[in-house]
Amino acid sequence: MRSKPALLARYGLLGLAIVLIAAGLMKQEHLEVLQKAVKICLECIGIG
Repeated sequence: MRSKPALLARYGLLGLAIVLIAAGLMKQEHLEVLQKAVKICLECIGIG
């Protein structure tokens, strides 16, 4: 059985991750990451 502080830390980090993911989605950061990924891919194959 795991100790209570370890469980609290685990669930606390999970909650923080969910909050930060939601904040990034609300700011539409995923679109910027996608644009950069496409640009890098196109540069790698010599089109961009």
